Amino acid sequence: MEEVCLNSEPIFDECDEYEVDGDGAFVDNGNESGEAQSKKNPPLPTVGLEFDSFDEAYDFYNVYAKELGFGIRVSNSWFRSKRKERYRAKLSCSSAGFKKKSEANNPRPETRTGCPAMIIIRLVDTKRWRIVEVELEHNHPVNPQITRFYKSHKKMILAAKKAQPQLHPVTEVHTIKLYRSTTLNGCSGCSNVDQREGISSVDHLKHLELKDGDGHALYNYFCRMKLTNPNFFYLMDLDNDGHLRNVFWADARSRTTYSYFCDTITIDTTCLTNRYEIPLISFVGVNHHGQSVLLGCGFVGFESVECFVWILKAWLQCMLGYSPQVIITDQNKTLVAAVSEVFPKACHCYSTWYIMQRVPEKLGGLKGYETIRSQLNKTVFSSLKIAEFETSWTNMIKHNALGDNKWLQSLYEDRTLWAPVYLKDIFFAGMVPIHANESFKTFFDGYVHKHTSFKEFLDKYDLALHRKYHKVSVADLESRNLSLELKTRCNFELQLSKVYTKDIFSKFQSEVEGMYSCFNTRQVSVNGPIVTYIVKERIEVEGNEKEVKYFEVLYETTEVDIRCICSLFNYKGYLCRHALNVLNYNGVEEIPARYILPRWCKDFKRRYLLGQSLSNTNMYSSSYQYSHILNCALPVVEEGAQSQERYKLALQELEKLLNKLNLVEDNPNNDG
Repeated sequence: MEEVCLNSEPIFDECDEYEVDGDGAFVDNGNESGEAQSKKNPPLPTVGLEFDSFDEAYDFYNVYAKELGFGIRVSNSWFRSKRKERYRAKLSCSSAGFKKKSEANNPRPETRTGCPAMIIIRLVDTKRWRIVEVELEHNHPVNPQITRFYKSHKKMILAAKKAQPQLHPVTEVHTIKLYRSTTLNGCSGCSNVDQREGISSVDHLKHLELKDGDGHALYNYFCRMKLTNPNFFYLMDLDNDGHLRNVFWADARSRTTYSYFCDTITIDTTCLTNRYEIPLISFVGVNHHGQSVLLGCGFVGFESVECFVWILKAWLQCMLGYSPQVIITDQNKTLVAAVSEVFPKACHCYSTWYIMQRVPEKLGGLKGYETIRSQLNKTVFSSLKIAEFETSWTNMIKHNALGDNKWLQSLYEDRTLWAPVYLKDIFFAGMVPIHANESFKTFFDGYVHKHTSFKEFLDKYDLALHRKYHKVSVADLESRNLSLELKTRCNFELQLSKVYTKDIFSKFQSEVEGMYSCFNTRQVSVNGPIVTYIVKERIEVEGNEKEVKYFEVLYETTEVDIRCICSLFNYKGYLCRHALNVLNYNGVEEIPARYILPRWCKDFKRRYLLGQSLSNTNMYSSSYQYSHILNCALPVVEEGAQSQERYKLALQELEKLLNKLNLVEDNPNNDG
């Protein structure tokens, strides 16, 4: 039976909470000692806990919530399409989400904070409910002393009142069933043993949860692609019982693109983090236009080190064993461990953008949130030296009494992996934000939502790639054919307008224009051939105010090496306004060649040789030869598309070449 979610929004009104049905709201386990113990220390919600009914699961979480001091509500429910039978539900803190804006004259004040605390329960074996996901942290204070104000807790008294004789005073009911957990040591909430039967079995949570026809749709798609695209690569990971655990694939263009742009990649696990229906993981790079490019993707059946290692090794095999220099991920600890195992020599960093995106969720419910957010942005993006970051962070924590905030504590412990000030010696190709207002989009943004199915994704995958490739082609044509407008008389601008692609030149052009906001460039020290300069710049801060900042620039006169403390060259791949000022101050009329990166040049793909990048690969393998020929043929395709005359000539020459190849008799003794 096909399963669908009938509500992209919560099925209940946002102001409603779950109504307890009849007298079955609370289950007496018939054990007074157990009751007293559960009342004193209610068990924590844990992945793997099972319940005999939806009501029991709700009551369990409600009792836990009352002891801690927060209310709950059903924020989402999923139903089977025909019988309207609920098979999945999300129970959230009553402060989750935000209320819809009211048009009333005197609307009620907003009391919700977008709190992430919740549990997700799912019907298993058609008769039991299991906790499959847990988030215990709140983004607001919780207080057991004010629980009487929450609806869900008031309903405890109402349910107890129905169940008890009226001669006795109404008391709150805290008895809970001693729910059985399927969690075993070392299994992170999943079991390989069915405790009810006492036999070994594979937990459904350790492989892909496919609906009817999904597996065949994937396999048929891969077979079709392999027929039409011989360099299409895919791997499917099956367990001993034939369940599909993990899947990875990459088309020929993704593989060729990686041969060009293999310096820095992002492993995007947004769909896993946000619990989308499809557990998608994407490998993404940046091309010569600064556009995101897909380098392969897959589905992960279970978030374990083992599954992540399989996906990463599949990707590495697809890319002929050539490892990237820099890998950016979120803070997923299992993924971090897998990256360390598969790519031991790569520089691994956390995504600054992803961390800053979580600030409203993690801190939005705190008093003085706007002030905290502003101070955090300034600490992260305005600190030029490590000492500045440390001092600013300490002041933010102290002034806002955030010493007990676990999320901020974890960020500080990992600061060397995500804060820009600690990452100045790493080349990011523009994949790290250095300003608070910089925004990034995931590769499949706008094509995938929380309830996108496997089948639907395969259709959208082709559409997304088609549109992305079209944008690349348009950008190539514009960079090659359009004359770029110059905005200054600076020779640096004229120099790079001839070599850089349109989009990258536009970003560099902003730095040239920014030279005019810099002033008072002065020499402060000399140490042999190394001269230190200070460049002042007026920069805008919050509220359209301006302040003067001091930037230290090191200039080596013999080799014309230059390094600014802002480190824009490593972050984005082109020189900053401060370095350009110092070059200009010293009478340098052209940017040294080492600071003009080939990866940003409009003819980069035409002059690039795959063999230089993959010199350690087997040159006689069919994979290498296919990639090499395809790489060499791409410039012919691009040149042939420039005009009707070139198009006709390219087709004629290709036809001649194909006829010659058909006349060649393959010698079996020459096979690699």
